Amino acid sequence: MKHPSLAGMVDAIKNKISRESLHERFTESAVEYMKICARFILRKKIQTQTLQTKLLNKFNRVFLVDSSSWDIDPKLSDVFPGSGGNASSANCKTQTFYEYKSGELSLFELTPGTNPDNKYTKQIPAKIKPNDLLLADLGYFCLNTFNEIIKKMAFFISRFKIGTCIWEAETLKPIELEKVLMGVKGNAYQMEVKIGADEKTRVSCRLICLRVKEEVANQRRMRLKKEAKKKGRIPSAKSLALADWTVMITNVPEKWVPSEMLWRIYAIRWQIELLFKQIKSILQVHHSNTENVCRLKCEIYGKLIMATLISRIHGTINAELWNTHKRELSMDKFYKRIQERAFHLLELLLTSVGKAVTYLTKEVGRLIKNCMKCRQPSRKTTLQLIEEDIFLIVEDLKSVCLT
Repeated sequence: MKHPSLAGMVDAIKNKISRESLHERFTESAVEYMKICARFILRKKIQTQTLQTKLLNKFNRVFLVDSSSWDIDPKLSDVFPGSGGNASSANCKTQTFYEYKSGELSLFELTPGTNPDNKYTKQIPAKIKPNDLLLADLGYFCLNTFNEIIKKMAFFISRFKIGTCIWEAETLKPIELEKVLMGVKGNAYQMEVKIGADEKTRVSCRLICLRVKEEVANQRRMRLKKEAKKKGRIPSAKSLALADWTVMITNVPEKWVPSEMLWRIYAIRWQIELLFKQIKSILQVHHSNTENVCRLKCEIYGKLIMATLISRIHGTINAELWNTHKRELSMDKFYKRIQERAFHLLELLLTSVGKAVTYLTKEVGRLIKNCMKCRQPSRKTTLQLIEEDIFLIVEDLKSVCLT
C-alpha cells in the first residue's frame, strides 16, 4: 500500500475500529515497535547464494553505503529539519548499507536531512570484516575510516577528494597531481602514495587516474563553474584541470584488480541508487498523507521493512540465476510486481501467515520468467561487464594507450 489513508487502513483491518482510534494509536510506542521489527528483519539472515564473478570472487562481501533524502510536510521541521531555501524546511534522510553479492540490506537509520553523510563514516568499520570491500562516494570520504578498514584486513574503493594532500609512498615528497597528469599520454595512470596532511592519519593506497571523454570533462567544468558562481567564487585551476580525469583511491592489490578495471567495480555503487529509485518510485517512501510525526515514522519503517524483504528475495533469485544461467532478475520489474500484490498479501497476513507465505512463494516462482532482464549485446549490464575476461580487456586498453 503506497500511501494509504486512515480509511483505507481501517477497511483493510476489517475490525471494529474508527479512523480516529487508529490515528491515536500512532504513538512513540508504535514507532519503537516498528524499529524493533526493522531490527529483527535486518538480523534475520537467510542462507542464500552469493553472486560469483571473476572480479568479485576475491572479496567475501561487497558493501555499498549511501543515503537518500526527501522533503516532508513543513510542519515537521522541528523533528526533521531541512535546508530551507528553494527546498522544504522539513526533510528526512535514510542511511543505508547494501551488500551487493547477496542483496542484503544491513542498516537503516532515519535522520534529519541536514545531517551530513560524513557524520556516519565512523559507523562503517564496525560493519566490515576481513576480506570485505567497501564502495563509497565522496560524502563518506574519511582517512580515519580507511585506516580502520585496512587494520581489519579489508578493502575500500573511493573517489579521491580534490585538495587532499598526496605524498610519494617511499620518499614522502609532495605530489602536485594536476602537473603529473599533464605529462601522461595514456588513458590510465597509477602510483603508490600516502594521502593526508597529518602524518598520523595518512593512508597508504593506490592512486588511480582514468581519463574521461572530452565531452564528460567539459560537462564537469561547466558544473564546477556553476556551483562556484552560486557561492560567489571562482573554481580553482586544479579542480578544472583534474576534470579530465576520474581519480580514485584503493588498497586493493593490482594483481586482484588492474587499474584499468577498477572503474567497473566502482560502477557497482550505482546499484544502491537503483535500490533507492525502487523504494521511492514503487514503495513511495517519500510520500505521506500525514502531519503526525509518529504516523510518518511508522509508515517509513514499514516501507523500509518491505524493501528489505523484497531486496532479500531478489538477491537470492538473482544470484542463483546468474551463477547457473548467467541471467539476471530486473530489480525494477520485481519491485513493481510485488507491490501490485501488496494489498492482497496484507489481507492474507491478517487471516493466516501460512496462506500468505504459500501465496507469495507461488507468485514469486511465477514472476521470475517475466522479470528477467532481456539480453542486449549492445548494452551490457554491470554484471556482464564485470564478468568479461579481465586480462584481454587490459591488453586492449594498453594497446589503445600506446597508439
